[in-house]
Amino acid sequence: MRIALLQLNACDDPAANLPVTLKLVDEAVADGAEFVLTPEVTNCVSTSRSQQMNVLSHQDEDPTLAALRDAAAKHSIWLLIGSLGLKTDDPDGRFANRSFLVDPQGDIAALYDKIHMFDVQISESESYRESAGYRPGDRAVVADAGFAKVGLTICYDMRFPKLYRDLAQAGAQIITVPAAFSPVTGPAHWESLLRARAIETGCFVIAPAQTGEHKATKGKSRSTHGHSLVVSPWGEVILDAGTDPGMVCTDIDLGDVARARQRVPSLTHDRPYTL
Repeated sequence: MRIALLQLNACDDPAANLPVTLKLVDEAVADGAEFVLTPEVTNCVSTSRSQQMNVLSHQDEDPTLAALRDAAAKHSIWLLIGSLGLKTDDPDGRFANRSFLVDPQGDIAALYDKIHMFDVQISESESYRESAGYRPGDRAVVADAGFAKVGLTICYDMRFPKLYRDLAQAGAQIITVPAAFSPVTGPAHWESLLRARAIETGCFVIAPAQTGEHKATKGKSRSTHGHSLVVSPWGEVILDAGTDPGMVCTDIDLGDVARARQRVPSLTHDRPYTL
């Protein structure tokens, strides 16, 4: 199966980001992709809650979601919208960081709200408190895409291996990890964590990423690590997109999932223990 990852350098204006994303979807289809994946916060990379409040929409009104659903239907492809920042009706005004799996008819086959919030103090000058602006989800998701069962996760989730084991034991053969990963932790942790999650689960791990310096009209600008990855169920890096924005394609053989799990059937070897 041919898949395509879009590596974006999104700014804090969804209207400016959408044409770039749609153009890359067209390029992916022209290269034969049947499953196209975009990164976390495809519509808007921003550290400013006031800017987010001004430019984000509720799900039913979001132009990025509508346009990408139309693109999936137009090209008859599966599309993983890594995530969108969306308004909610929560009393505290927090947003949702929501991933969408869209089928070839343009219908939403599954959606997932990021469970684990990126609340960290990386250094004296770099800290994040995602939970201040986004509300966490509370439901893990495995969707049947026909060609494979797909487990949905987002970025910081990758540091919680139990979620990935649960998804694999629930039937996932592919786990998606769209991200806007820190350039500080990226060189040390990004590839290692994704390879570990693939090895532990015997899944393909597909991780489309944001990259570079992200322009901001309000608030502090962000930088992200890039290096969108595809990792095989055996833990091999099949594709590394580097740091340039754009579209990259590769082919995967879903038979590799069964072969890896047959060689090391650890998903069936859980035992009770005390601590």
